[in-house]
Amino acid sequence: MDFELDRSQKEIQKAAREFAKGEFDKNLALELEEKHAFPEKIWKKAAELGFIGIHFPESYSGQGLGVLENIIIADAFCSQDSTIGSAVILASFASECVLRFASEELKQRFLPKVAEGEMLSAGAFTEPDHGSDITFMDTMAVKDGDSWVINGTKTFITNGGLAGFYCVLCQTDADAKPGYRGMSMILVEGDRPGITATDVGSKMGIRMMATAEVNFKDVRVPLSNLIGKEGRGFYQVLEFFDESRILIAAQALGTAQGAYDRALAYVKQREQFGRKIAQFQVTQHKLADMATKIELARLITYKAAWNFDQGRIDPKLTSMAKMFAARTAVEVADEAIQLHGGYGYIAEYEVERFYRDAKITEIYEGTKEIQKNTIASAVLGKLK
Repeated sequence: MDFELDRSQKEIQKAAREFAKGEFDKNLALELEEKHAFPEKIWKKAAELGFIGIHFPESYSGQGLGVLENIIIADAFCSQDSTIGSAVILASFASECVLRFASEELKQRFLPKVAEGEMLSAGAFTEPDHGSDITFMDTMAVKDGDSWVINGTKTFITNGGLAGFYCVLCQTDADAKPGYRGMSMILVEGDRPGITATDVGSKMGIRMMATAEVNFKDVRVPLSNLIGKEGRGFYQVLEFFDESRILIAAQALGTAQGAYDRALAYVKQREQFGRKIAQFQVTQHKLADMATKIELARLITYKAAWNFDQGRIDPKLTSMAKMFAARTAVEVADEAIQLHGGYGYIAEYEVERFYRDAKITEIYEGTKEIQKNTIASAVLGKLK
């Protein structure tokens, strides 16, 4: 058992940290967040340097590496800046559905554009009336000649309105029992007639990312845009979640690390009552707790990524990683604000933004309650 990154992984980690340190300017972050603007230039530069789609095969403009290398980058980016980092690492969100399940023709058409920074991607799974429950879909896709005709609404869609394509979970067999056996995933180009996207409005955090409600009104796409096999969409999404939960865990991990780094630097230089804040035992105990939580979150997150790269799908482990890393991000960012005192409440000191960005990791890609359901189901097995 080896807990060390190999030489190549360490080089990727170093390169990601250096890129983020050089490009993720604090003043730019404040400006982009205020404008709710996507960091397009940084995203494109990250893609040029190979940080996007690093886990894609070389034939699709990737580097043929794994999920572990991808989350090493996510960890590094989000620790430097939680908002810019999150936007960049999720630029390729749900493209893995194409990578894992789609036809070679769809892979060749879309994956290189994602990896090269020409196109954002999006997953359209969540619906207004169903939320975390994806066993029911109101979005319908019916065959009409050589096309699918799609009608329905998806909400809380990351990159909604900006994405070059959506991986849309649809009901393709209305008579299937249970209903999830009649779901399919279909790739829908973002510029197809009949698609409208409405931004959800001002958010607590991750303000550089577009989050939208996306409506499909008689949207026609070729039958060949089916991702994988008809009727397998639900199962494909579940498998994708096992990968995407690890990425969100890494987002949370990096956010926690960034908040901790700022708090540590602050207490070392801030003086109260004639001595450094870091010299007070209560401060030292807070730092010890924060550092321990981050170390544990990193271990389980990196283990989950390594495990996935070995070809093992383990919903229990990925749910544990996502749940624990997200809770760590919220708790560590909260303590970082507390250690800053009143300054922690001011935007210039960044930790309040890290705190706002941390909370979403407990919500999207399955709430912490959903993760607990998954973990409990695996632990209990089938009850007689």
